[in-house]
Amino acid sequence: MTVEEGGWRIVVVDDEEALREIVSEYLAGQGFRVRGASGGRELDALLAEAEADLILLDLNMPREDGLSVARRLRTTGRTPIIMLTAADDIVDRVAGLEVGADDYIVKPFDLRELKARIRAVLRRAPGPAPAAAAAPAPAIPIPAESANLVPCGAVFLDMDAHCLVRADGARETLTAMEFDLIRVFMQNPNRVLTRDRLLDLAHDRDNEPFDRSIDVRVTRLRKKIEKDPAKPQAIKTVRGVGYLFVPGRRGE
Repeated sequence: MTVEEGGWRIVVVDDEEALREIVSEYLAGQGFRVRGASGGRELDALLAEAEADLILLDLNMPREDGLSVARRLRTTGRTPIIMLTAADDIVDRVAGLEVGADDYIVKPFDLRELKARIRAVLRRAPGPAPAAAAAPAPAIPIPAESANLVPCGAVFLDMDAHCLVRADGARETLTAMEFDLIRVFMQNPNRVLTRDRLLDLAHDRDNEPFDRSIDVRVTRLRKKIEKDPAKPQAIKTVRGVGYLFVPGRRGE
């Protein structure tokens, strides 16, 4: 099923009404189900009415900026986020990635490129998260032989659910970019991968000059899979070259 056939639900969040309407009209014409919001408060109201499959989120907005909104969204769910930035500023892009954005696009942008980036993020995104229960079920220890769980640093990677599973059964969600990156590492064990190569393999698009974004994503992954992120054993830095993934059993 293609993205258009799927009728994916997208919310465009931007305080510039003209841009919001142009983007919304274009995406609706491409088969997406689109809603618009001028800021975080309107976005919250829309999400309370119905969930979204992807959020286009402007970085620079009055009252609550996009970074603050993205940070809030990441504490409650894993809906893919593409940040819209007004300037080609590395600091802005790093900040967006650090709060959990899945991608970014710089204004002014071509609508066809925006559509391509949306499609790429949606292809990588896991299925909808299960509805939250009234009270969380107790964590259940997981058997090491579970077919869809692969040892990954100090935890397991659930290849089907696109999440991490700890020894006590507790689960932690991954963004689409995080899952793609760890999947590439696991497919290339004990092999040094340059930042450019990681961008090629993990994000299914041409290289871009901002290869240091990989450093941000690796740092985030280390915090999730390493027993001691300050002394990584699974994802090692090869100074001046890139990164090396060392597979091991849980707890190593």
